[in-house]
Amino acid sequence: MIITRTFASTTIPPKILNPPPPLPDQLTRRHILTSLTISVTPFFTPPQPHLSTPPSHARGLFQMPPPRLTNRYFLVRAGESEFESVGIINTNPVAKTSMDNGLSEIGKKQTIRAALALREMGACDRSCWIWPSITQRAYQAAEVIAAVNKINRSNIVPEYSFLDARGLGAYEGKNLESISEIYASDNLSPNIKPPPTNDGTPNESVADVFVRVTQLMSILETQYSEDTVIIVSPDSDNLTILQAGLVGLDLRRHKELYFSPGEVRFVDTSSIPTYKQPASAVYKCLNPPSCT
Repeated sequence: MIITRTFASTTIPPKILNPPPPLPDQLTRRHILTSLTISVTPFFTPPQPHLSTPPSHARGLFQMPPPRLTNRYFLVRAGESEFESVGIINTNPVAKTSMDNGLSEIGKKQTIRAALALREMGACDRSCWIWPSITQRAYQAAEVIAAVNKINRSNIVPEYSFLDARGLGAYEGKNLESISEIYASDNLSPNIKPPPTNDGTPNESVADVFVRVTQLMSILETQYSEDTVIIVSPDSDNLTILQAGLVGLDLRRHKELYFSPGEVRFVDTSSIPTYKQPASAVYKCLNPPSCT
């Protein structure tokens, strides 16, 4: 109900029942807008001028060839495997931990010689880390190297994929001598893959292996500093492609760096075979199509 009273021509405005409570003085609209402006402003700071600071050198971003190596590296090919002893190619990763993929009797002797060579080279005089492929023969070789060089087994770090033997596809199960056909293709291009197969064996090109070993080096150069790392591979191709990448050698020439079973090599940029350019790289036609 609205009541209006008149006194001396003065009208009292109608009384509104249940009016809303007034805002406290500290919560006026001006204060609210001001507080919002203060809280939002830091998120819209103007761009800062570019500072000419030197670029950071991220150790994890490994490049081939590297400008420098943080660690010392020794490359070791495991001794002869049981499959190699009978002249059979076996690169399927499904069987890599099988005892049939372990060291043969000759391979065990080759591995002992490799371990003694590392000791003579002083590889583990100040301690070292041993990184073998989880492939049976490579891990067995790592255990022998650790025992001969008196390295605790906790310093053996198994590698589960980056050091797998190069997958040779349809050549799986063939005679070892047929690898020469693969190397002939490698010499033409690092991107040529062996023919595929349906038994699960990868068919890897040189470029594929190069990606794997580059990822491995990225991990090692990030994880360790001023340490010694012994890389133990089940085959030669991992090591030749890795060494070619480290020294900037044309990947098509990786076979020239071939590792024999049980061979040990210190990563040395000066140990590269002399390269003779092919005729196609020297001969130039100055007036095509007449090139006489």
